[in-house]
Amino acid sequence: MSSKGTKKTMRIIPLGGLEQVGMNITAFCYGEDIIVVDCGLAFPSDDMLGIDLVIPDVTFLREHKEQVRGYFITHGHEDHIGALPYVLRDVPAPVYGTQLTIAIIANKLEEAPREVDVPLEVVDYGDTISCGSISVEYIRTNHSIAGSSALAITTPAGTVIHTGDFKIDFTPVYGDTIDLQRLGVLGTKGVLALLCDSTNALKPGMTMSERTVGKTFDNIFADNVNHRIIVATFASNVDRIQQIINCAVKYGRKVAIDGRSMVNIVNTAVELGYIRLPENVLIPLEETSRYPSEQLVLIMTGSQGEPMAALSRVAASAHKKITIFPGDVVIISSTPIPGNEKSVFRLINDLSVLGANVIFQDTHVSGHACQDEIRFLYSLIRPKYAIPIHGEFRHRIAQRNLCLDLGWDKEHVIVLKSGDVLSLSQKKAEITETVPARGVLVDGLGVGDVGNIVLRDRQYLSENGILIVSLCMDTDEMYFVSEPEIVTKGFVYIKDAEEIINRAKEIVVSCMEMFSDSHSRDIGRLKADIRNALSEFIWRELKRRPMILPIIVEAE
Repeated sequence: MSSKGTKKTMRIIPLGGLEQVGMNITAFCYGEDIIVVDCGLAFPSDDMLGIDLVIPDVTFLREHKEQVRGYFITHGHEDHIGALPYVLRDVPAPVYGTQLTIAIIANKLEEAPREVDVPLEVVDYGDTISCGSISVEYIRTNHSIAGSSALAITTPAGTVIHTGDFKIDFTPVYGDTIDLQRLGVLGTKGVLALLCDSTNALKPGMTMSERTVGKTFDNIFADNVNHRIIVATFASNVDRIQQIINCAVKYGRKVAIDGRSMVNIVNTAVELGYIRLPENVLIPLEETSRYPSEQLVLIMTGSQGEPMAALSRVAASAHKKITIFPGDVVIISSTPIPGNEKSVFRLINDLSVLGANVIFQDTHVSGHACQDEIRFLYSLIRPKYAIPIHGEFRHRIAQRNLCLDLGWDKEHVIVLKSGDVLSLSQKKAEITETVPARGVLVDGLGVGDVGNIVLRDRQYLSENGILIVSLCMDTDEMYFVSEPEIVTKGFVYIKDAEEIINRAKEIVVSCMEMFSDSHSRDIGRLKADIRNALSEFIWRELKRRPMILPIIVEAE
């Protein structure tokens, strides 16, 4: 990527995060230098059968990997760091972040199936990192994880502020409130553009402080002194975990942790001082049987109804060490991510059937700014251009409308799509081209080898099943050695549908006879004839369309 024709112009290229909640990643380019802000994943939608994760398409970064100077991470949530083990293999560069963020990334890279060896650099608030013609300053913000940051990205074209995920919390559980003073100073010096979190842009007012959840927990603990308490929350919500521990200490309970990611992050946060844990409060999960139920608090993963998470296994009576007893109090301390609602309510129902008292109202506050906070930030910084980021299209349109109400004209509020290349200068802002920015599907160790065609096949199989016709044939003499065999999966249960299967075999035999009489050697034609004849028969008899797969086995 040449700097010719880009004097005093920077490029902003979102490669994800603008069509859904998750998979946040944006490239900032000036001349021959590129930096990347965040590198997150998204969780698969219901129609992505068998898919584990969705990561961003970084074709653009691969094509210019010699120019990528570093990854600047705003905080340690999966939708901002989860794709690093995959992307760093193809486009290695130093990774920058605050202390807890880098510690979480280090754990993630150690667990990656393939080794990734890049420098991990810890930065403090106020630090500025220079990458050629681009410099990046870390600014303290508030979110639902400690160490969250906004970034002031400065090039000869001007300064752009990227908020990351943020809210304004005047009473944070850990650390200080967002550094509004520094943001205001940058605003007085002139900010070319503000890329602002849109996740809660549809919600009026201000987001409640994280400390309000602590009061709710205290009330629940006080009302249930004779019951075991189980809390499910995001592993990365360190402040939430601290408040649960505080309540456990206050009411004389021991704490046990379950869920691999929960254990890893809690251990890291305790080691770095982000969680204050009195001695003899934390016990191994194996020792919980030694204590009366009313003396225990279990903190675990699974607040989104993830099938393999700890709470889901407990609800399915499939957990090796934890069993739900009538009277247990289960607190689900999160709001369902869009698309997860069915899974969460199924989880609640399963727990309720086992006799648990499930509490999920008023046990969570968002980590994202609502409308009044967004208005305040724009009024404080007064950027020339407003660029809503993070969230679905409706969220970003809501932020655009807030900006228009504040006095920005339509030409200075830019709603991008992933892959748009925004050329930005003091004189103008325009989308000059697009780059690939589709999601890349991860299935096990396979990355990108499952596409739309495979997904369509999986969807079709899940809805209609499969019917396999096996024929044994001497392909030299072109005669059939045996009668056809039919096997079905997900279509009909053979023992209950013998008549249908027998009639299907008769149709296959008829196709075989016609093929023999024709003296053809076109095996493909035989397969097509069988497929068409069976498809017509099954639709006529059952109004179903299974996938029909004829297989020719060569006789030895």
